[in-house]
Amino acid sequence: MITVQKYKAEHKHTWDNFVKTAKNGHFMFYRNYMEYHSDRFEDHSLLFTDDKDRLTAILPANLNGEILYSHQGLTFGGLILTDKASTNAVLEIFSALKEYLASSNIRKLIYKPIPHIYASLPSDEDLYALFVSGAHVFRRDVSSLVDFNGVIKYTKGRKWTVNKAKKENIEICRTDDFSQFWTLLNGVLQAQHGAKPVHSITEIDYLRSCYPDNIKLFTANHDGKIIAGAVTYETELVAHTQYLSNSDLGRELGALDFLIDHLIKNEYKNKKYFDFGISTENGGLILNKGLISQKEGFGARAMVQDVYELEIK
Repeated sequence: MITVQKYKAEHKHTWDNFVKTAKNGHFMFYRNYMEYHSDRFEDHSLLFTDDKDRLTAILPANLNGEILYSHQGLTFGGLILTDKASTNAVLEIFSALKEYLASSNIRKLIYKPIPHIYASLPSDEDLYALFVSGAHVFRRDVSSLVDFNGVIKYTKGRKWTVNKAKKENIEICRTDDFSQFWTLLNGVLQAQHGAKPVHSITEIDYLRSCYPDNIKLFTANHDGKIIAGAVTYETELVAHTQYLSNSDLGRELGALDFLIDHLIKNEYKNKKYFDFGISTENGGLILNKGLISQKEGFGARAMVQDVYELEIK
């Protein structure tokens, strides 16, 4: 029998240790990362223990009204599992989860599975449990991946831009000073989209200080000035571009393409995947063709990221 309990601060050490050894863990699931924006979300993360009081799964989650999300403050979420988690065990966990939600007057679960590329072992047990439970996909985004196990083929356009940039005396640097890049990023997002970064400079500095081996900034500099940059989220298997930005001069010189080429061919060549992130808008219904064309120009190809909806009865 599975017991479900809501996360409390006293569980922090147990929670973080579980993430560390899970087959589909990610540094975003550590409590220090999850709680940097605790003022914006009502945390309702869950722990699942078996009849021998052993922790078998955890679920990063937040409550919004009568809906449990896994988790709105994270790129993805879903059940975090040990390498011993069997399909039957995850079915039992889902059954206990549904009973818990019903007894808590929570009427709906919105579930964002952890993409398979981040798992050290196959981890789709939860997808089967969602199917059996009657969940349906209500959003599908397209992410773009470079698979380092395959042959990486750039398009002629990307090759031309990278070769052009090589002649422009651009220097690639890694730096822990995010402030200059954040000024560039803010300006570009505001001008092009009327938006701002998900993280403030204070937040990204805090997160980088917590996870210096996972959150990194690479810049393309010209005459001592940042003209393009990339913030990467790095795990054992995957390098993900969390933020990419290019100044007007950077676009003219091809600086961002030059930087991405460096990351793919040098910095992250020993990873399994290079993940550019999604290129979809409006709940996944609209494809940003220009954005995905740039990513696919580096040899990236599509991986879908689904979001499920489950009515609790």
